[in-house]
Amino acid sequence: MELKSFFQDCGMAQDTAVPKLNFEYWLDKATEWGQATTLESQKDVCLHLPQLQEFLRQLYETIKHLPGSTVAIQQFPLIGQLLGRLCWNPFVIGYDESQRTLMWCLCCLYSSEPQNAVELKANSWIRSLLCHLFSSSKWESNEAETSTFISALGYTSTDYYCHMVKNMVGSLVTELRENQFNGLNIQESISSSHVNAMSIFCVPLITLPDLTPLLETLLLYHGSSSKEILSSEFLEAVNEAFLKKKISLPEPAVFSLWLRHLPSLEKATLHLLDQLFSIQLNSLEEVARIIKNSLLPQAASHPAIFRIVNEIFKNALMETDGTSEVMTIIQMFTQLFLQAHQNENKQVLIHGKMPLEPSPGPLSRSSQKFSSHKFPLKAYFPNHHQPLVRGLARRPFELPTTSWSQHLKQISDMLKALVEDTNVSSLTDLFETWFLVACFGEWLDIAAEQLLKATVEPDAVLWLLAFYYCPKNENQQRTQTMVEAQAVYSYLMMLFSCADLSLKDLEAAVHRVTGVEQCCNQRLTTHLLTSFLLFSPGAHKIAQECIYRITEITDTSKEVYNLLIRTAYRFNHSGEENQRTVTLLNALLQKLPLKV
Repeated sequence: MELKSFFQDCGMAQDTAVPKLNFEYWLDKATEWGQATTLESQKDVCLHLPQLQEFLRQLYETIKHLPGSTVAIQQFPLIGQLLGRLCWNPFVIGYDESQRTLMWCLCCLYSSEPQNAVELKANSWIRSLLCHLFSSSKWESNEAETSTFISALGYTSTDYYCHMVKNMVGSLVTELRENQFNGLNIQESISSSHVNAMSIFCVPLITLPDLTPLLETLLLYHGSSSKEILSSEFLEAVNEAFLKKKISLPEPAVFSLWLRHLPSLEKATLHLLDQLFSIQLNSLEEVARIIKNSLLPQAASHPAIFRIVNEIFKNALMETDGTSEVMTIIQMFTQLFLQAHQNENKQVLIHGKMPLEPSPGPLSRSSQKFSSHKFPLKAYFPNHHQPLVRGLARRPFELPTTSWSQHLKQISDMLKALVEDTNVSSLTDLFETWFLVACFGEWLDIAAEQLLKATVEPDAVLWLLAFYYCPKNENQQRTQTMVEAQAVYSYLMMLFSCADLSLKDLEAAVHRVTGVEQCCNQRLTTHLLTSFLLFSPGAHKIAQECIYRITEITDTSKEVYNLLIRTAYRFNHSGEENQRTVTLLNALLQKLPLKV
């Protein structure tokens, strides 16, 4: 198939940056061979085939990282002519390795989101060649007869092969689905090796749109084997294409992929973290959108997926030394997970929905199957004190605001009893308990707010905050943090109802923030002072100046900024009626990022 006309439309000169890829030599050879109809050309193809296969492998390794056909054409203007001629040479594609490598090269040139007319035309050409390669093995011995037959039907070769691929995909999908429902009939069931071979054959064609129904069916297929029957190469390729948005798959297929293949789940989670780290956290709405689009909160409705994702987040938090950005991301993920979990359970209860049941894979055999019943919270947090888990997992909007203080006291009392239990001395257990509390950080922000706005038992709520900021009590660190927090809290409460405050009135509190050496004390007092500035009517005038002063002197600017965006998100989703506080938050968030 000739592509010279539109590849040359780009007006690109031959790129000599990669001298090992001798395009001119192999294009001359491909032109000389034609479709290998003579004995001499057939012998010459066989003679040069090993070198050609090595050239195609090098070409694939070179272009697989390029973003699309335009860049590839800029670097290698002869690539279209060469690949087109080779794909129509039956002696070249008669060897599985050559055919597979040609498919890989074509898929690398396919643009998932074409940006111009050249990429649109290239996509159409690539699609027709892939369809030809996909079906050529059936007809390679009778190519001349097939061409006559196609012409008699009134089809072009491209149309014929595209229709043929669709029919083949439809046939395979039907075969797999019928076997799925007839799995107990051993004589009629498809062998695991056949399904595995089918998945391997799909690898170079992952991005071909016509193949999507087969990808979905394979991912949802489970046979009687206790081992994973799909090729790991196939699972990795599907996950890679999905993460790069080269293909679109329904949610059940994606969830099944991650259940079947642990490396794909890990890669998807790390990909999400990379996405979130690459943007500035201007608002949690944007963070929530990215997390939802990843499908991980929805997939985490399965306990096995949730526990693995949570473990990756935990490691990310430790590797970044507990940065506030990572903590905010984890807290937002937890909120979205709870929302998806509640929605999933409602669907199960109302509609009697039976979720997918993937084949056994690396995740524990017993936990892999979805069930129609409601998963209890214990399935997600099996090693934690369950009353504490249930208390933390209650969403604030599920309770009247008048009950928040009492709820926080109950959480604090349970936590304190666990932490101060003399039988619990392991630092690992302490960290796991702290991480559980940290994941539900929305309650911690509400705790600081309730200390100032509501009638609350301060010791219990202050202890909860002190534990969060200073979980270990070595050398009485947490005890000292409590003393500092109580002093700041008492001082702020004296000023809370004042109608008009100046920065000088807050001098003592600011000094406590800027003067303490212990980091956890500084962060807790900063949290209390920031909440005071947001919720005390008399402090609104000096809030901006006071926060700037604190963040200039201390290293808490990121903590303050993350607290503000979390509070803004909570207000936006709770219908907060305090318009003055909302206006102040918006003003602070517009200017503070310049200092973060």
